[in-house]
Amino acid sequence: MGDLGTFNNCLINVNSSVFPSFLSAIHVDGPPNVPTLTTSYAHGVSSESLQSLTVGKALRLTTERYPDREAVVFVQSGIRKTFAQFQNDAAAGLVALGLKKGDRLGMWGPNTYEWVVIQYATAKAGIIMVSVNPAYQLQELEYALRKVQCKAIVCPTQFKTQKYCDMLRQLCPGMDTASPGGIKSSRLPDLSTVILTDSKQPGTFSWTDLMEAGSSDHFNQLQDIQKTLSFDDPINIQFTSGTTGSPKGAALSHHNIVNNAYFIGLRMGYQWRVSTCLKNVRVCVPVPFYHCFGSVGGGIVMGLHGITMVFPSTGYDGRANLEAMQNEKCTFVYGTPTMYIDMLGQPDLAKFDISSVQTGIVAGSPCPPEVMRKVIKVMGIKELTIGYGTTENSPVTFCGFPVDNLERKTETVGCIVPHTEAKVVNPTTGFTVPLGTQGELLIRGYCVMLEYWQDEAKTRECFTKDRWYKTGDIATLDEFGYCKIVGRIKDMVIRGGENIYPAEIEQFLHTHPKIQEAQISHYKIPRYITFVESYPLTVSGKIQKHKLREQTEKQLGL
Repeated sequence: MGDLGTFNNCLINVNSSVFPSFLSAIHVDGPPNVPTLTTSYAHGVSSESLQSLTVGKALRLTTERYPDREAVVFVQSGIRKTFAQFQNDAAAGLVALGLKKGDRLGMWGPNTYEWVVIQYATAKAGIIMVSVNPAYQLQELEYALRKVQCKAIVCPTQFKTQKYCDMLRQLCPGMDTASPGGIKSSRLPDLSTVILTDSKQPGTFSWTDLMEAGSSDHFNQLQDIQKTLSFDDPINIQFTSGTTGSPKGAALSHHNIVNNAYFIGLRMGYQWRVSTCLKNVRVCVPVPFYHCFGSVGGGIVMGLHGITMVFPSTGYDGRANLEAMQNEKCTFVYGTPTMYIDMLGQPDLAKFDISSVQTGIVAGSPCPPEVMRKVIKVMGIKELTIGYGTTENSPVTFCGFPVDNLERKTETVGCIVPHTEAKVVNPTTGFTVPLGTQGELLIRGYCVMLEYWQDEAKTRECFTKDRWYKTGDIATLDEFGYCKIVGRIKDMVIRGGENIYPAEIEQFLHTHPKIQEAQISHYKIPRYITFVESYPLTVSGKIQKHKLREQTEKQLGL
């Protein structure tokens, strides 16, 4: 045995020197404290295996463990459901209304109880849910529903100024005279069924119709369908934001979103908190369901880890967030940088007791370091962490640990997540760059989408021949597997031979509340500064910089 041990030690030493790529694997069950990487390639290794579960099975297992625990709380509507109550008849109802495995159903609306019910009902029945942005206007809606051939759509009659039912009537002129489930339209040739969550209108099914439609025969059909489901089946189509053109539909499988939700939860410590703490994990979720942050980080994480999701309001409301955190004794909070900035700006922030909130996640767009510092200091969320990803990656590929130091929280987007590969390459040559060197970030692993729905050309554009997904983000990696996002390739400005990314300037300007002075490198000082009343935005709230550039060039006569 002694000789064998010596031989093994020698073998390891030889391999470590001859094959340094072995040093690319980083154990990420906890924060890495040993510098491991020698080049800009990282592979997150974990003692936790990938989960071979469908969405419906994951929820069933969690319900068996925690039947009486609150699953969801919708503060504005007063709806509270335990996990046992959340297991409802909606999936059999969808089968009864004629929807089949593989059909696409659009979910169009704000954060309501019905949204998350449909999320799980479609998954149980093998129906592909299409997350439709609640802010879509007529043209965007028609494009999205035609692109993925939606057979059914679920929505409220109206929310604020969004008249959903009226827009559907414009696209389907015969809706009022059609029988429910029998809609025909030349503009939306695949759409036959409209389900309204809050009323009964001609040509539509009501929510009550859906919930009461399932008979014993339909439940038997549902059980037969579930025997045919594979965790590799597509189950969700998420549209990209479309900052550079028409939105593309990223097709995600059970395997994609179940595992991403599972490892998000592990990274945040949900599993050990649920099993060892006397009180349940309660997460304040103001982010929208139609986005991966809300649907995967919220709805699917709930179904996997048995935590309680608290939804403060139907539409975003910064004050409602603070009230929910205080009154519901939330222990976690989610938000985009803009949402945290809004909460910090609430005039009576100090009056709210949000001391129960231990941890939060910032994600959805780049977060200026100064905003992170203010949230930690002013709101007292000491374990605030940051996440990074893309819709096409289900979404999270880098995420901080709650116990990370302030530098890692503010200067990086976190550490590589389990069972995921990342590398930074020269965009021109495709070669991996040295550690700390800027290049394009590429991702490979279980999290990468199946395809852009029925769009082979766009799918090919974003993948290498080795199935690396090209994020389009400029990034650096350090020796511990932490990533820093510098900017977008398409946003890069070359001036005097130097590469400049707007994100660098934007983050610096955030350090001064009035932005009266900003001393930056001479070649980064803009030649022109213009003031505008508003920015051109995508429907998901991201600034369309290509349109902003066109407007400015026209204004300045460039």
